[in-house]
Amino acid sequence: MKRIGLWLLALLAATMPAQAQQARRLVIIDDEGFGLAHVMLLDAPDVEVLGITTVSGNVWANRATAMALKGVERMARNVPVVQGATYPLVNSEVLTERWEALYGKLTWKGAWMKQWVEPTQQSTPPYHGPDDPVDLPGGNPTTRPSPEIAANFMLRMVREHPAQVTIIAMGPLTNLALAQRLDPAFARLAKELVYMGGSLNPRQVLSSVSATQFAREFVHSPRREFNARFDPEAASIVSRSPWRRITVVPTDPSTATELTPALIARLRAVSPPAVAAWIGAMEPGFPLWDEIAAGIWLDPSLVTSRDTAFVDYDTQFGPNYGDMLSWSAGYQPGIGEQRAEIVRTIDPAGLEALMLRLLAHRAGDRRSR
Repeated sequence: MKRIGLWLLALLAATMPAQAQQARRLVIIDDEGFGLAHVMLLDAPDVEVLGITTVSGNVWANRATAMALKGVERMARNVPVVQGATYPLVNSEVLTERWEALYGKLTWKGAWMKQWVEPTQQSTPPYHGPDDPVDLPGGNPTTRPSPEIAANFMLRMVREHPAQVTIIAMGPLTNLALAQRLDPAFARLAKELVYMGGSLNPRQVLSSVSATQFAREFVHSPRREFNARFDPEAASIVSRSPWRRITVVPTDPSTATELTPALIARLRAVSPPAVAAWIGAMEPGFPLWDEIAAGIWLDPSLVTSRDTAFVDYDTQFGPNYGDMLSWSAGYQPGIGEQRAEIVRTIDPAGLEALMLRLLAHRAGDRRSR
């Protein structure tokens, strides 16, 4: 009888879907658009993306939502896209212009960007208002976003899957701050937070023209980074929330990475046709900011050095508004700052190899069907 029971269990295991046999890592992607980091996470075989939530940052939330919908369609995936906050909690375009008049020009302003201060290799993106109609290059999505609000979606997911959901945030942290204010249990119910934001003391590593242009921002303002600067109050709320674990990917490791024409060509070569065409239209020269956040979560061995510190962000409307604040244990002011693991350096070649493996995996899956 015992032998028959074991045989039945083996038979059931053999007939179960692969997803059921292997515990899948649950994740919510929170970002202001759709990029290679999304593709990495959607292609990872042991990951289930519960949803993509959008927020204003590099572009307004409505445009980010359209980009995410189009990206999900391009990958033929059934993943909900949920629109989030259009405006930061306190900061605004007008306040940013006032700040610049007092304290100097910002290098990058995201949705508020109208022109670069000095000539740069990167193109200036078209300027839009928060309610302008969206018309994406290559066509708009045919699907619609979830009717839910991003903060509410996050709250529902962490309650349905307590201590199981990782949130990977790669834009301003407005949605997370709103969720925490709506439900103080939010951060505690999540498994962990991984976010791309903040800056400690980045140094130029690569010698390309693009690397030099991006490194100029850190010469005089090493603690400033766009995601936190766009919504400093949200970054501070999230930093003081009781997460089980926080991993911060500041700009520091990004200076050793670059989306080069050669990398674009390699990614195109292993990707399915629809994704390959999209990758081929990407503008080269940018660091792999978000890809690092996705990569180190998928493969922690990519991290070559890390620190532990208590982290917060400056919310005083002065010259350091939005700058990262950090303390060693025992030196923090003790007003809610949380201990965070901070990624200082990564293996750039390993990150590129991971990206190539994940895209090739999905292309192989499609060819085998």
